Amino acid sequence: MNTVPKTDPSDDVHLIVATDEEVTVENHPENWIAFALFWALAFIVFLQFFTRYVLNDSLSWTEEIARYGLMWLAFIGGAVVTRKKTHIAVELLGNLMKPSPLRTALFAMVDFVTLGFLALLAWFSISITERMQSQTMTVFDLPMSYVYAGVSFGCFLMLFRQIMTVWTHARQRWQRADDYVKQIPAD
Repeated sequence: MNTVPKTDPSDDVHLIVATDEEVTVENHPENWIAFALFWALAFIVFLQFFTRYVLNDSLSWTEEIARYGLMWLAFIGGAVVTRKKTHIAVELLGNLMKPSPLRTALFAMVDFVTLGFLALLAWFSISITERMQSQTMTVFDLPMSYVYAGVSFGCFLMLFRQIMTVWTHARQRWQRADDYVKQIPAD
């Protein structure tokens, strides 16, 4: 006789349930540029640490190049989060509003203000890059405009991704999924 002890259903209840999300690798150029920059920075900073504290003779160029690489990484990483629409934002008002023309206008205004800001940022990044042509880096005899060209590249990537976002949202008439509205009672 095969007897299986019956378990109480309450025994299967857990306070914390963790599930792993599926990892997707996306092939966008800014992802790979940011990935390469991140690991180059990790190597340069480790090299600086190793030469300073182990060999007691630090390389002079590592600190400056790490600083410039971090600037590039910040702006190219900005393009990644612009594409994913994961910039820090205050979404409370849009989430509290019920689907209406006013809510649609709010979402459109946010997209266009962001687009205008990024266009202005890209414009000023070109101006700064041109002005830095006459200055040279401290360690290398290269113009500082090379450093700011990476910043400008990141600004234009962010602008391009925001243009794509505005185009997508305009085709959808700025209608967002109403799951936000269902989460928060707006009555």
